[in-house]
Amino acid sequence: MKIKAAVLYEMGKQRPYDQSNPLQIEEVDLSIPERDEVLVKIHAAGLCHSDLSVIDGNRPRPVPMVLGHEAAGEVVECGPGVAHLKQGDRVVFSYVPSCGHCMPCVTGRPALCEPAAAANTKGTLLSGGIRLKNKDLHFLNHHLGVSAFAEYAVVSKHSLIKITADIPNEIAALFGCAVLTGVGAVVNTARLAMGQTAMIVGLGGVGLAALLGALSAGAGKVIAVDTNARKREMALQLGAHIALDPSSTNALKQLREEYTNGGVDIALEFAGVVPALEFAYAATKRGGETVTAGLPHPSKRLEISPVQLVGEERTLKGSYLGSCIPSRDIPAFIDLYQSGRLPVEKLLSHRLRLEQINEGFERLARGEAIRQVISFN
Repeated sequence: MKIKAAVLYEMGKQRPYDQSNPLQIEEVDLSIPERDEVLVKIHAAGLCHSDLSVIDGNRPRPVPMVLGHEAAGEVVECGPGVAHLKQGDRVVFSYVPSCGHCMPCVTGRPALCEPAAAANTKGTLLSGGIRLKNKDLHFLNHHLGVSAFAEYAVVSKHSLIKITADIPNEIAALFGCAVLTGVGAVVNTARLAMGQTAMIVGLGGVGLAALLGALSAGAGKVIAVDTNARKREMALQLGAHIALDPSSTNALKQLREEYTNGGVDIALEFAGVVPALEFAYAATKRGGETVTAGLPHPSKRLEISPVQLVGEERTLKGSYLGSCIPSRDIPAFIDLYQSGRLPVEKLLSHRLRLEQINEGFERLARGEAIRQVISFN
């Protein structure tokens, strides 16, 4: 079938993106779903920093590629072998299509699914297939098994979580990445306990979702950290107790001596740059935990003191997909949203058409947006 999609042919184009237009809106061919695959009509797709990291080359992926991984839609057609979904079902996408059979999956860590990691790196679906072609009949790679910046997508059945909640599509899309990654990092990776002090470094869509998650989980104090003043103000409006500019003089000293008793219990970093992770680690107290979900360029390195790590019994952990089990956590997080305890609708800063996608990514690169969502309705 012929569909409209946003295709990235070249990484690292110069900004501003609303002039260089790294994403080309064009008609592409989408083949029918094969075994264990599903055709989904995309209703809404969010612009995430992980997409931007492919555009600017910090997260290299095989191009050409149809980007987009945070989305919600409706099942149109199921291929052979799909029993748990049917036409008309509403779904949220998971950007790690866990196979259910590898060792991480069977031990309850589907975010680390090995076949999914290999497929996502290669730009294929979980089966290894590619279902997209451009007008010249050249294959277009899939982004994280989803490729949501398009009117329709064919994906593995393992990439879809059925939802029954009556919530707007543009809100449902946020649960596929911003909420899953941010809230999951707080409750699954860090396992924040009621009354603990949490620090969120990097206040984009994922970081602010983590802030909401920390508040919902009962954090005694939440400290929001970003160099962007507008984002710090947003964090305060969402309930952060303190907002701090890490580039200000004596920021770390102030945090450790005035705002906390020697540092925070848990620091979570979402900025995706090494200095932010260094600040998060330095701000964590003796016996505290630093969690990072940021993804800087693969060549970047972090230097820490093993003596401090051991002598202060610190913990440094990575978090991917919020250490979530999507089939469990997406419905649970939606329940929290519906009860008013996770007001993620406040993260939605802009609504776009597909044709405005390059403008949206330039806005994201400038730090002038929290979560922008493309509506296909």
